[in-house]
Amino acid sequence: MRRVPAALLVVLALAGGVGIGLFAGRAVMGNPSSSPSAVAGVSPGATSSAAPPSSSAPAPSDASAAPGESGSPEPTASPQPTSALVPDPLDGVLVTPALAKRHVVAVMIDDLWAARPQSGLSAASIVWQAPAEGGIPRYMALFSEGNPPAVGPIRSSRLYFIAWAAEWDAVYAHVGGSPQALALLNSSQGQGKVVWNADEFRYAKPYMWRISQRQAPHNVYTDGKHLRLLVKATHAPVSMSYTPHWQFAPDPSIDQLPVGGTIVVPYLANRISYSYQRSTNSYPRAVSVEGKQVDAGTKTRISPKNVVVIFMHFGPLNDHEPQKHRLEATFTGSGKALVFNNGRMVRATWRKASLTAPTYLYGPDGKPVTLTVGQTFVQVVPIGTAVTYKLGKVPPAPTPSPSDAPSPSPSSAGEVGDWRLAL
Repeated sequence: MRRVPAALLVVLALAGGVGIGLFAGRAVMGNPSSSPSAVAGVSPGATSSAAPPSSSAPAPSDASAAPGESGSPEPTASPQPTSALVPDPLDGVLVTPALAKRHVVAVMIDDLWAARPQSGLSAASIVWQAPAEGGIPRYMALFSEGNPPAVGPIRSSRLYFIAWAAEWDAVYAHVGGSPQALALLNSSQGQGKVVWNADEFRYAKPYMWRISQRQAPHNVYTDGKHLRLLVKATHAPVSMSYTPHWQFAPDPSIDQLPVGGTIVVPYLANRISYSYQRSTNSYPRAVSVEGKQVDAGTKTRISPKNVVVIFMHFGPLNDHEPQKHRLEATFTGSGKALVFNNGRMVRATWRKASLTAPTYLYGPDGKPVTLTVGQTFVQVVPIGTAVTYKLGKVPPAPTPSPSDAPSPSPSSAGEVGDWRLAL
């Protein structure tokens, strides 16, 4: 089995004022308002008779019960030791050691209008979005500690998405794919050398199923329980010792965060926009026509902590099916990137040495970019795409001292940009 290359250590400084809350075996760091609430959901509408019953389970209760209250002076038992939490390698969220070692599962998710709203995106640790057919985008969601009640609609594979899934030796769930992608997946490389091939054409029921409320090909779904069963079905290891690729830090104190800010990332058939929200230090997402993007499985607004825009060369894929307008991407090498978190922006560089190597992010100083603990959306766009943004401003302190007032906000505060990169 291929080992994930060594990468950067996660930096997690638990500063004062940072909240830590347990949720289904995970601890979320940041402002209290940004911690997720326990939710339960199902795939859009009732599933067809071929779909398995709902497998949603309540979050596990605290293992240590509080002693009963009484006026008795009898001594109480010593508290039982609890397992130390560790950062999840994909997003830095504190989780149990068992969750941190769960085998990563990558799922291809549709993004045509008929597929919206999608399910499962809010539970993913990392979500990649990139052009597929002629520029129409598609998602790939990476699940580590997340347990989504529904995931879908699941769609076909592309080689460059496989390259990003390969960074985690992922079990790769999809429904068919381009000839280029299937040639790799159906070879020995799809048996753990690059990824673990989990094609719906082989692993349908009970792992993936079709719902009757949507028309094919926008109706293939699964859920968190069956994704874990799919790992076993492909004979992939259930547990992995992953090395983090990116470094993370907790949320800054709210007085350091700006107010306002927007990002717009256009694709051929979708226009993605983010509006920075200071209270949660996150980026609520909106899509074309539908507006606010909500996970159909949990009714949760999709609001990542980090937005990474990667500029990459795309060109027509010569696969003898020109009518499909498929694309190929230069996913190795290096290029420009924009990293948004904490209401600010860093002009960065992405680097990926090989098909299975991690995609690293470096700042202008050549050092790794620090992301904020939590979900990351990676928007991959063709070089020359007009990605626009406006950064917010840090408000002045309510009671500034005339002699030692805080330093002014960074020069980038309030910056407006139209980021176009020529070939």
